[in-house]
Amino acid sequence: MKTQIVDITARIRERSRPQREAYLRRTRAAAVQPRGADRMGCANVAHAFAALPGSDKFRVVAEKAPNIGVITAYNDMLSAHQPYESYPALIRDEAHRHGATVQVAGGVPAMCDGVTQGLAGMELSLFSRDTIAMATAVGLAHDVFDAALLLGVCDKIVPGLLIGALHFGHLPCVFVPAGPMSTGLSNSDKSKVREQFAQGLVGRDKLLEAESAAYHGVGTCTFYGTANSNQMLLESMGLHVPGTAFVHPHAGLREALTREAVRTVLSIRKGQRFTPIGELVDERCIVNAMVALLATGGSTNHLIHWVAVARSAGILIDWTDFAELSACTPLLSRVYPNGKADVNQFQAAGGPGFVLRELLDAGCLHGDVLTVADGGMAAYGRVPTQGADGALVWHDLPSTPIDDAIVRTAAAPFSESGGLRLLAGNLGRSVMKVSAVPEDRHVIEAPAIVFDSQEALHVAFKAGELERDFVAVVRFQGPKANGMPELHKLTPPLAVQQDKGFRVALVTDGRMSGASGKVPAAIHVSPEVLAGGPLGKVRTGDLVRVDAVMGTLDALVPADEWAARVIEDRPDVLTDDAGHGVGRELFGGMRRNVRTAEEGAVTWL
Repeated sequence: MKTQIVDITARIRERSRPQREAYLRRTRAAAVQPRGADRMGCANVAHAFAALPGSDKFRVVAEKAPNIGVITAYNDMLSAHQPYESYPALIRDEAHRHGATVQVAGGVPAMCDGVTQGLAGMELSLFSRDTIAMATAVGLAHDVFDAALLLGVCDKIVPGLLIGALHFGHLPCVFVPAGPMSTGLSNSDKSKVREQFAQGLVGRDKLLEAESAAYHGVGTCTFYGTANSNQMLLESMGLHVPGTAFVHPHAGLREALTREAVRTVLSIRKGQRFTPIGELVDERCIVNAMVALLATGGSTNHLIHWVAVARSAGILIDWTDFAELSACTPLLSRVYPNGKADVNQFQAAGGPGFVLRELLDAGCLHGDVLTVADGGMAAYGRVPTQGADGALVWHDLPSTPIDDAIVRTAAAPFSESGGLRLLAGNLGRSVMKVSAVPEDRHVIEAPAIVFDSQEALHVAFKAGELERDFVAVVRFQGPKANGMPELHKLTPPLAVQQDKGFRVALVTDGRMSGASGKVPAAIHVSPEVLAGGPLGKVRTGDLVRVDAVMGTLDALVPADEWAARVIEDRPDVLTDDAGHGVGRELFGGMRRNVRTAEEGAVTWL
């Protein structure tokens, strides 16, 4: 393995030692308890299995058959989750074939960021992750399960399920995806129409036509945003059946892989190859996920989510770890927004299997980790197909790229380093996804224009006030302020100004969507303004330098003047409205207790 990656892993292990050891003590104590049905009172057992058919009651109680708990994020609001409607029956059928029983232990909420983008509901989005984690815990807390299957795909849902499952670290767990929708209008063409609409060149009818042609059926959105990055990371962590991530929901292979997930979780049992999720997700596994994210130019949201995931397993990581891993991780794929291909084209070009094989062969991944599949990480460098008899068979991929505009070998990468930079300076600590940004935009120095909301920037854009070089400073967007909504609607107006030739950048204590790119954006600035962050000292007209080459983020203001400045308060109109409407009142406790973005924005510590 690469020495740098070994050293970073060792540093994480040492930093995390007290928390990890405590976590493993609890996990191992839970693992040696008698089965729930054997140690519970008779009334508890009767309640737990009252709704099971009589034959299943006999199996689980008298024959001590394995009982699989299913946590599902099914709803038909999310195109990616609609296919899950039929999964419990399929899972139950396969489990019965192997003498096991199944209970849907619980459902978790799953909101669509595409629906709430730019609206008040988006202020619930980040906190929905911890809500999902808690809902997962509620379902599994019935404590009658020998294993768990976790059904979820999209942005906050997979991290939430994973956080929840790690608090039941004694259980074998397998994640079961549903796959991406078929290719529609290309992401680049969709973005062009958005920019035309922002300029008033096309009307709402044309915009809706384009959006509906892009998002048109069941499955995950086809760009490489947070949802599809989730699936890449689960493959790299060995928590999927290998090669499951990007198979279409209606493909025959999808059902076969779902049935294989049942067989897989049943095979991870005491006395056999017992690899409960708490043992599987160690510091090497977390580093593998970080490397896979960086090697594919994945979503910046995971610089928050995977910090929280790691904490759930007693592991402490930070943005310095990500940045140092990025420096020694080759960029091996270009999928929109840091390329033209969508995930279906990525899959056809070799997909996660090609990338993970290359990373493993190049010494960028820990190959000796536990996984849910036989064969360790090497199994995830192959792709599944069905034989004539319907049986699953995994094949090696070609040694050379099928399409080198989409995937590359580690020997000839798109870039010698991953797509992330850590920026730090007198404005705080921030991150930038540079893989989607042209190199001539990696350094922007321009006067600041300060906005207290993304709506204010849109007003200025429509009024023609942004016809110049500028750095948009959008503040009061952190988790304490308003739940840290994605600011995806900032991309079209900023991209329009950039395309006109202006030097433009964004600096914010908020998030950008995993689909965002093109415009240089220093995001997640920590600490946020409402927590005393120095972004609150910036005034319109200050010269700001965003430098992804040197890794700096500074207001170029004399030091004595900067030290004397006060952090501005949030405007009364924002304070009065904060946390009200569409249920935001219910999340007030989370806003008060949330940790910083770099600490994973967790609300449960």
